[in-house]
Amino acid sequence: MSAVVYSKRELKRARYAVAAVFAVHGAVVGSFATRVPWIQDHASIGAGQLGIALAFPAVGASVAMPLAGRISHTFGARTALRGLLALWTLSLVLPALAPNLLTLCLALFTYGATAGMADVAMNALGVEVENRMNQSIMSGLHGMWSAGALIGSAAGTLAAHLGSDARAHHVLASAVLTVLGLVACQWVLDLKPTEDEEPPPRFALPPRSALLIGAVGFCAVFAEGASLDWSAVYLRDQLGTSAGLAAASTTGFTLTMAIARLAGDAVVDRFGAVRTVRVGGVLATLGGLLVVFAGNPAAAMGGFALMGLGIAVVVPLAFAAAGRSGPNPSLAIAGVATITYTSGLVAPSAIGTLAQATSLMVSFGLVTVLALALVVFAGVLRAGDRRTAQVSPASEAVPGPRP
Repeated sequence: MSAVVYSKRELKRARYAVAAVFAVHGAVVGSFATRVPWIQDHASIGAGQLGIALAFPAVGASVAMPLAGRISHTFGARTALRGLLALWTLSLVLPALAPNLLTLCLALFTYGATAGMADVAMNALGVEVENRMNQSIMSGLHGMWSAGALIGSAAGTLAAHLGSDARAHHVLASAVLTVLGLVACQWVLDLKPTEDEEPPPRFALPPRSALLIGAVGFCAVFAEGASLDWSAVYLRDQLGTSAGLAAASTTGFTLTMAIARLAGDAVVDRFGAVRTVRVGGVLATLGGLLVVFAGNPAAAMGGFALMGLGIAVVVPLAFAAAGRSGPNPSLAIAGVATITYTSGLVAPSAIGTLAQATSLMVSFGLVTVLALALVVFAGVLRAGDRRTAQVSPASEAVPGPRP
């Protein structure tokens, strides 16, 4: 990208603008997740078929994500983000319109494709701002994503409690978020490629040094994706709660995720990356056990909240560790990003498939095992600890998708 020098004021404004974009992106996810039970009923499908449908965002993202870098290269970062974010916010209306499994799969394919491209573009700008400011901001940006998801899920909880039609709810939410996203994009960095800059590669395999780091990120994002899309269904189907109370479990999960991510930089600076992830893994494991063995809705909701608190900062630390894991930080970060992003999109489908064969309780038993793996393998993130490693050169950093 161009080597334009920005003033501190411009960088500060760009930081806030990217933070707003993260929040808008998260609000779309929160709006969708709380209405999954309504969408399932509207399409007249069971848990297994819902699991199949929820695999299609992963397919769409896998196909479309490589295009984001080339779109940014062609049109410039600001224009690309403006267009991709608008496509993502508008795609929110599609799933609730689907009357059957086939149309739901097509809607979720589009939903995933636009999500992935917008995600790559906004993370690219976030990392660029972080490098130019020479200070860590990515945990805070991911915290803003969680805050946006919280706002979206809170609105969805209210809509579900009032018995609102998800089609009307999502049309309204899509319109509001599209306007907010377009406004925020006016102040992000307007980066353009230099004349001799080659287009980015279509796909990057992670080096061996990044595979274990990617595996740790995979565990955390799997738990996040499973909880976001299945927590409301779990409370409704396993514990017989109302639609409004079931949706509130998603809100509790996103609340603790947002709080932990917003405070994440300070916690990691104080205790280190490895210790933070190990303690988080313990909390997430306890949360998973509460969900699996919950005899009442309050215990299950507390379990989902603990899982959100425990896994919140894992992925930002995985990106930091990947950037210091070998001679090619950019390749490592891009590879780990692919692993973690795919995990988040595959998790809902895997949970549904396992639930169809056994039960949702068994599905969240798997999530609990993956949370425990964070405790065991947290040591691979040692390279991401600012207290024990030097920051990689800004010129080598390459962004990856959100957790």
